[in-house]
Amino acid sequence: MTSPIDPNSFASTEDTIVKSTHLNLSVEFSSKKLFGSVNLIVETLKDTGLLILDTAFLKISSVYLSDNKTPLEFKLRDRNELFGSALEIYFPTKPKGSVFGITIEYETTEGGTAVQWLEKSQTLGKKHPYLFTQCQAIHARSMLPCQDTPCIKSKYTAEIKVPAELTALMSAIKDGEDHVVGSYKICKFKQPIAIPSYLMALAVGNIHGHSVGPRSTVYCEPEQLDACVYEFEGTEKFIATGESLLTPYCWGRYDLLILPASFPFGGMENPCLTFVTPSLLAGDRSLVDVVAHEISHSWMGNLVTSANWEHFWLNEGFTMFIERKIVERLHGRQEQHLSAIVGLRALKESVEHFEEIKRVELTRLVPQLEGVDPDDAFSSIPYEKGCNFLFYLEEILGGPSVFEPWLVAYVTSFSHNSITTEIFKNHLYKYIEEHHKEKIDILNKVDWDAWFNGTGMPPVIVEYDRTLVNDATALASRWESARDDPRKGNFSKNDIASFSPTQKFVFLEALLAKPPFSHSFLQYFDEVYGFSNVKNSEIKFRFLWLCLNAEYEAVFSIVAEFLGQIGRMKYIRPLYRALSKCANGKKLARETFLKYRDFYHPIAVQMVAKDLGVDLK
Repeated sequence: MTSPIDPNSFASTEDTIVKSTHLNLSVEFSSKKLFGSVNLIVETLKDTGLLILDTAFLKISSVYLSDNKTPLEFKLRDRNELFGSALEIYFPTKPKGSVFGITIEYETTEGGTAVQWLEKSQTLGKKHPYLFTQCQAIHARSMLPCQDTPCIKSKYTAEIKVPAELTALMSAIKDGEDHVVGSYKICKFKQPIAIPSYLMALAVGNIHGHSVGPRSTVYCEPEQLDACVYEFEGTEKFIATGESLLTPYCWGRYDLLILPASFPFGGMENPCLTFVTPSLLAGDRSLVDVVAHEISHSWMGNLVTSANWEHFWLNEGFTMFIERKIVERLHGRQEQHLSAIVGLRALKESVEHFEEIKRVELTRLVPQLEGVDPDDAFSSIPYEKGCNFLFYLEEILGGPSVFEPWLVAYVTSFSHNSITTEIFKNHLYKYIEEHHKEKIDILNKVDWDAWFNGTGMPPVIVEYDRTLVNDATALASRWESARDDPRKGNFSKNDIASFSPTQKFVFLEALLAKPPFSHSFLQYFDEVYGFSNVKNSEIKFRFLWLCLNAEYEAVFSIVAEFLGQIGRMKYIRPLYRALSKCANGKKLARETFLKYRDFYHPIAVQMVAKDLGVDLK
């Protein structure tokens, strides 16, 4: 039975909570496993003799009381296909308020989804293996036995044994110098701020670093260090802007690790060490605003955290909202609104996808996830529906002068806590009652049920400034008007010379919203703009998607090559789905996926397999 406060966890969080965690692990590349122990400092919330933890594909060898090594009885329950195996640990009954340590000796196994092990050949340098973890949403349980739910936060320390020639990094601060012992070294870390399990992270490889600011270092493989330093040298301005909006940055360091290409996300907000996809390396800093998103998580998600994955929008909707406020302060209101309009297109695509697969219930802002893998619910819904909701609230309550002080109060009230949507709503009501009592009737008129539980697009779409959009959509309309003979349309590369990267996204998305174009049209279109050869992955992705919608087979080989170069799910899932829908593309989609299966992260493998109907067993 799952937890009464988290339908995706078995943890006994109402009886016992983990206060701190110490990892003592060895990294063994030859067998592709982590092995060692975890020491959990536990506090009882009532008289109890039972601790239940989440695990998945872990081999448990022993469990004992940390202070005197008294062996403890334990049972690893049968595996649940979605949520793994509950680990039940029995100890002499302790009264409420007892604090004590339990040590678990264990190792990871092949089926785990948190760790991706890369061969030398899968790295840029081709000389050393590499590993990195991705614990969101419920994958930490395959890295260590834990209360794998965002409602529990734990401080952690770690001692990680790695090959001496490699570097280890974690979502924590280095604790002293590495200690070399023969062919290995011990790396120590400490995270003094309590975090949920999904923010625990580890990377090991031939990793080099270079400072890009007073509290930031960019890390990556040495072959791309110069490119990464150039791309991310403006990181400090994002941190400082976030602080000016909210509260002081409390994590000490904000470092970035640019991972190998198989990383399945744009970024992952691991505290102190954001993981970033190399697909952001456009060479012109045109995609670095993703860093604004990950930095915004330093407050929204990492400090104020959703209590479970049903309330995930409290992490991502707020983060998108703060990201766009940072964009506004750095680039202006029109760029902020342009970004929001691009987000609405992504939201529409997600809604259409869930309608197509008959899972429309997952388009709710607060979905019910009992018996549902949170990864199956992952989409732009919590990001963009949530962001649109916050823009709407800000607008009806009187704008930033009213809403931004509330944001500061919200972060101040709930930092280091995990909350639900109802807590958010109550806090907003209380703040408005205390500071703007005349606006309470405005809140009373909000259709809260439609926003939280309604399916499909939001009940209200905010009217954004469309100035920058209009230039892009006007060009798309010119191409639409020349659909039958585009060579007579007087098009040239100068058409988009003054466009920002985001305007180019809007231009392509406007064409994506139209009926498929002819193959000769697409051939000429690419001759004019050369989108099939651009380095900017966001532009290339949208162009290839446009071609697949028209079943333009001339790009099939380019699509297959692109799918083998990047593992970011934002790109590969829509492209695989679109390729599979082509009359002559279904076989190629499956063959390409199976060819690159070992390149992709386990999370991406699972999701693409579901999209394509591929049985992985």
